[in-house]
Amino acid sequence: MATSTPRSPARTSEPLVPGVAADGTLPLPWLAAPLQAAHRLQRSHALLLQGAAGVGHLEFALLLAQTQLCESPRTLDDGRTPLACGRCASCHLVATRVHPDLLLLLPEAWRVRLGWLGEDEGRLAKGEAKPSKDLKVDQVRQGIAWTQQTSGRGRGKCLVLHPADALNTPAANALLKTLEEPPAGQRLILTTTDAEQLLPTVRSRCQKLVLPLPAPHDARAWLEARGLAQAEALLAATGGSPLEALVWAEEGLDGTLLAALPQQLARGDGSALAGRALPRVLDLLLKFAHDAAARAVGGAPRFFADANWPAGAPALPALLDWQRTLMRTARHDEHPWNAPLLLESLVEQGAACWPRGPARAGAARGGPAGRASLHSGA
Repeated sequence: MATSTPRSPARTSEPLVPGVAADGTLPLPWLAAPLQAAHRLQRSHALLLQGAAGVGHLEFALLLAQTQLCESPRTLDDGRTPLACGRCASCHLVATRVHPDLLLLLPEAWRVRLGWLGEDEGRLAKGEAKPSKDLKVDQVRQGIAWTQQTSGRGRGKCLVLHPADALNTPAANALLKTLEEPPAGQRLILTTTDAEQLLPTVRSRCQKLVLPLPAPHDARAWLEARGLAQAEALLAATGGSPLEALVWAEEGLDGTLLAALPQQLARGDGSALAGRALPRVLDLLLKFAHDAAARAVGGAPRFFADANWPAGAPALPALLDWQRTLMRTARHDEHPWNAPLLLESLVEQGAACWPRGPARAGAARGGPAGRASLHSGA
């Protein structure tokens, strides 16, 4: 049963740590094992990093680039895997994002959230244009032209595309020849949370490296060290992703709210979700529907603790119908919906799946699609 991952990038407010620090500390402690795996693929000119959202794709891509370009590399504790020193001039240039041999291609929406606006700072910061979520063909062509230039510091070059899921079709097609035959000394690093969204011709030209989620106790310890309370509930709700758990905490989603949510939604109360971004609301509703369906067939919930659910089982056909409505709506989460009415309609339809659940007028089976009253401009 599918769940939804919001398409909008979300980050914590803390500035990104670009690679290894001067004292040898990794940007995220669980990246040591993937770094060892990447060393075994060091001869690959194109690397596709894939894993669950929030595992640290960008942090790891920058760590790989920093290590490749480092002028005084050290090693990990295994004594074999190269690791950037974090102290040389090259590492400093990477940390300040001005290294001549590192080019990072990001959609405008990602640059806005990271505060990496560059020459577009005035236009994007003032909201004069809606930041694009795509990696566009012009960006890719500029990146390809950059790969043809001579290395500035003599240790090769690295082009990072994050996330590669954001490549639109013309941009992806423009990249193919460079992926297949890059200039000497050039390495391309692509990231993705869903490799199936990439063109098969892009995937086939890359070596794959999976970024696993950290072990639950490691993720919990890392979050607690950063002062996050109720880390276990947030980790469960985010599918084990510590970076996503941090983002959720910043949005005001804590363990107490998540524990109460199943019973509230089952009785038609969506007040805890009011005012939140629609992608986040749909993500939570889809996870709730997933767990409800799992429990209805005798399985265990994945995102919300079993003890927090109401008594009684929902009607499975109605629940699956509601889940399909949520998935259709999630595909159009950027549509100008009337968010309060949409939330009310979706929550009421879900609550109607439970015995004696509320079935107030307007929660019609089949959901909100096509109802003019749910449009913000109605």
